Amino acid sequence: MSEILLEAQNIVKYYADRKVLECQNFKLLRGDHVGVVGLNGSGKTTFLNILAGELQPDEGVVRRNCEIACFAQFGDACAETDGERRFAGSLELDGRDTVSGGENVRIRLAETFGGNKPVLFLDEPASNLDAEGVKLLSGQLQRTETFLLISHDRWLLDTLCDKIVEVKDGQITCYSGNYSSYKEQSEQIRERQLFEYEQYVGEKKRLTEALIDRERKANSVKKAPSRMGNSEARLHKRAALEKQEKIHNARKALESRIHQLESKERPKNAPRVSFDFSLTDPPRNKIVIESEALSFAYGKGAKSHAIFDGAAFQIAGGSKTAVLGKNGVGKSTLFQLIVGGDGQIRIAPKGRIGYFRQDFTQLDLEKTVLENAMAEAIQTERTMRNLLARLLFRRDDVYKKAGVLSGGERVKLSFAKLFGSACNILLLDEPTNYLDISSIEVLQEMVREYEGTVLFISHDRTFCDSVATRKLTIENGKILEQGGAPSKKKAKRPDDSEKALLELKLAEVISRLSIPGVPDREKLEAEYQALLAQKRKLS
Repeated sequence: MSEILLEAQNIVKYYADRKVLECQNFKLLRGDHVGVVGLNGSGKTTFLNILAGELQPDEGVVRRNCEIACFAQFGDACAETDGERRFAGSLELDGRDTVSGGENVRIRLAETFGGNKPVLFLDEPASNLDAEGVKLLSGQLQRTETFLLISHDRWLLDTLCDKIVEVKDGQITCYSGNYSSYKEQSEQIRERQLFEYEQYVGEKKRLTEALIDRERKANSVKKAPSRMGNSEARLHKRAALEKQEKIHNARKALESRIHQLESKERPKNAPRVSFDFSLTDPPRNKIVIESEALSFAYGKGAKSHAIFDGAAFQIAGGSKTAVLGKNGVGKSTLFQLIVGGDGQIRIAPKGRIGYFRQDFTQLDLEKTVLENAMAEAIQTERTMRNLLARLLFRRDDVYKKAGVLSGGERVKLSFAKLFGSACNILLLDEPTNYLDISSIEVLQEMVREYEGTVLFISHDRTFCDSVATRKLTIENGKILEQGGAPSKKKAKRPDDSEKALLELKLAEVISRLSIPGVPDREKLEAEYQALLAQKRKLS
């Protein structure tokens, strides 16, 4: 049996009178590689800080049987010990006095790894790291025996983790396997909840209709006709009373069954958004952006620093192009040259550029979410409200002022403004920063479904691989092409009868699984998984 390094029991944490976290039991075993996921503000950092002893719970206890090294999301770097300097070398740091944001993260990671503690707790360590930095971080964590990792980088969670902890609605739920396995298990739970909800609605409707029928029959029991004799009237009255009593008993039984039905809530679906892309008057050109020989340098004379030296590239209309390269090679500079109308770059006549950058200057902080979204929108208000809902601005959230939004919420509002505008070519510079995984996955779908052209810079490998139809790498002043995700041929639409048959089989298996003590449960579970896989393949 694996050694227990940390155990938390009956943990409860309040902020003011609001319960923000509850955990009945959590164990960290030697050798565990645990990923922690959840929406921004769900309590992930609170959970980590309580386990580490940096925050005290209001109820419950945490037993720690070893030392823990913690990497906070925000902090300053000061690697001073021999061990820390050795790890700084392994993270490719050169010891300069002034460092960038990404280098600051690398130095702080060196401090964390260099402490030689048996357990590491890391809160968003991939923030500000470029692709090479994330790769180096992954290598260090693979050599770490036990760790707890909060991250929005799905590639790291898939590559490194064997357990996933979900923090949702203040509750802690543990899943075995990596992030992809967690997503699959979550989807299976959701599908079963949907089936149970539909069963609940159907049964409640059937019982309610039966109750209405009983009441109708009770009202139809007539009094004795006036022409009847006394003895006949008494017999009729007795029969009527007996009939009414039976109907009344049946009605009470139905009411009881309706009352005893276990209430089920319908699992929430993200609202679908249908853009009228023709309103943007998109260019019909095959190539919408191109340059034959782009040259650019910062500074002049001996102090100049060349970024591009005769670089050539083309961007096809409707493509989704990832722009890759190490920090400092010129990715953001290329975007700025495109937006600034540099004479060396040609843009199709009807091409209108929308530029996402993380300074939020495009937001009016005194206006509401909805007012900001509608300010330059060419789509209908209904479409924009659906878009905001898809980005998790729901109900009264649209009336919040932009000034009170978190960094992640401001990013999502900026996306709403951009996608709803008249622009038909989008440039997204690090769009996934500040976003939780759920929001990244929503953005991922939006970019894939977008009918216009998208260029994006991102260090999120999963996002790039999922979205990009093409990849450009900036290297040594040139822009080189490499294969992105291949364009997929349109799959043959499955026959409706095949789908219907599969749905019937699934319903039958789930119905049998819901029976307590059903025999051959393992066999039924295996059949359920196989049918689910067929359904995904058809979809």
